[in-house]
Amino acid sequence: MTPRLPAIVGPHHCGPGHPLLVIAGPCVIETESLCLQVAEALAGLAARLPIQAVFKASFDKANRTSAGAFRGVGLGGGLEVLEKVHRATGLPVTTDIHLPEQAADVARVCDLIQIPAFLCRQTDLLLAAAATGRAVNVKKGQFLAPADMRHPIAKLLAGGCQDICLCERGTFFGYGRLVNDFAGLVTMRSFGVPVIFDATHSVQQPASLGGATGGDRALVEPLARAAAAVGIDGLFLETHPDPDASPSDGPNMVPLEKLQGVLERVLRIHEARQFTAAEAEHDA
Repeated sequence: MTPRLPAIVGPHHCGPGHPLLVIAGPCVIETESLCLQVAEALAGLAARLPIQAVFKASFDKANRTSAGAFRGVGLGGGLEVLEKVHRATGLPVTTDIHLPEQAADVARVCDLIQIPAFLCRQTDLLLAAAATGRAVNVKKGQFLAPADMRHPIAKLLAGGCQDICLCERGTFFGYGRLVNDFAGLVTMRSFGVPVIFDATHSVQQPASLGGATGGDRALVEPLARAAAAVGIDGLFLETHPDPDASPSDGPNMVPLEKLQGVLERVLRIHEARQFTAAEAEHDA
């Protein structure tokens, strides 16, 4: 068995030659109204721009820095919100799982299951996600070499999943900082799977705020543009109408009102890169 390319994510096709897959939403499900506000804005962007949109929000942030930090609304409440978002906007939805027993419940609502970076080596979690029949997006661990992501792919294939995406979200650089090795995008795409670039988690500064993770949202767009120039199939961006009021990852998120401009500028590079890649393939 080999990965399917393009990967099928609900109604979307993610891979070379297809519109950019944009996975976006708030970091964590805070309220139903917030999620609907962001999802409706995202659906509007999908109607105006050449993108395929997926709404993302977490029902539980199980790896928060502090034990007292807000984690979310829980599995049951979170899936209710995600289902309402899908019904109201028509957007496919995704969320992350942390335990194998969460996979089947999440698959009943989500078209795409996300595996967190810290858990990308967890065999039981990957096999549970594969067993759902849904597409799976595996975030590369901050501690892994890009070439090592062939192993999560092999585990998912062994579990029967062919619709596999890999997601780059930065690599630990000493303490409290992440960097991006853009050569890794080329390496991971060579495995025959779509590659998504997570621009907002890439600018995290882990635990830099003492009991919370900081970051620099001013770096989100430059990194997204660089990734588009190298070659990606999807872009992951967390967004919020008031990032500084968010209980999770606020310093890294793109203000909702600025999302369209960021996407438009990244898309110019993405489309130019696709044209250049087609020329190079023809010359070869």
